[in-house]
Amino acid sequence: MKIDKPLISRLEVLAKLKLSEAEKEEFADDLNNILQMVEKLQEVDTEGVEPLVYINEEVNKLRADQVEGMVSRAEALKNAPDQDETYFKTPKVI
Repeated sequence: MKIDKPLISRLEVLAKLKLSEAEKEEFADDLNNILQMVEKLQEVDTEGVEPLVYINEEVNKLRADQVEGMVSRAEALKNAPDQDETYFKTPKVI
């Protein structure tokens, strides 16, 4: 596939861009370079290579949820700048 001026014009409309002629040329060159890199990747022989699902062989080590280190309501509210015996009070933000 070759990137040409009609394709750049279509992409410009779809992306709602206004490109100068110099920018269109630069954009076309960049897209052509990207396509060349992709074509080069397609040359790589991947026969017999399994798709990579995970980066490493580690397995998640899960543990049971346990409630630990609870703080009482009074302790939690002790250093609150503003409270009403049950909740923290904060300034209204709109």
